[in-house]
Amino acid sequence: MSGWDWNAIYLTCFAVGLVLSFVSFFGGALHLSIGKFHLHGLANGTHGHSSHAASPLNGFTLMAFLCWFGGTGYLLHEANIFGVALILFFSVVSGLAGASLVFWFLAKILMPNERTLEQEDTEIIGMIGRLNSSLSAKGFGEMLYSQNGARRCVTVRSEDGSPMERGCEVLVMRYERGVAFVRRWEEFETGLLKEQGAGMKQ
Repeated sequence: MSGWDWNAIYLTCFAVGLVLSFVSFFGGALHLSIGKFHLHGLANGTHGHSSHAASPLNGFTLMAFLCWFGGTGYLLHEANIFGVALILFFSVVSGLAGASLVFWFLAKILMPNERTLEQEDTEIIGMIGRLNSSLSAKGFGEMLYSQNGARRCVTVRSEDGSPMERGCEVLVMRYERGVAFVRRWEEFETGLLKEQGAGMKQ
């Protein structure tokens, strides 16, 4: 062990952990998934209603271990106040402490809020939204709508072939091959009002 370049080893571990952390952070914005666990980044575990348990050995804890192990080892080796074996021991303890802290954060803070979207959570038929662009008789447009507290958009076509202006409120009648077929919401709204008026007269 005395013949090894421990500075290079510690720095390499720290650099690898740091690079993976950046990949995880920026990958999260793009919803990347690496490994079995999908939490907008690097990890390994589950994602669903029934289980919120993640394995202690996952991408996040591995990154934390490498960073803390490498950083602690390099600093102690540069300080030259302990022997090689003792520095290695302290580095491992530091790495485990960092990994444990990250795992606690995952298990107690992030995982309880994770859930799998059910089919009804993403069902678009029957949704009401507004056109973000004008819609020609046989052309395509875009509809903006809200679902599960988030703003979404979808490509749309007119179901009955009638053109629609931008900002028109529409109702999704059917969804095929990534395209929602819509009709003006006012058609149904007017019909509902008439039915309610007839019911009140009776």
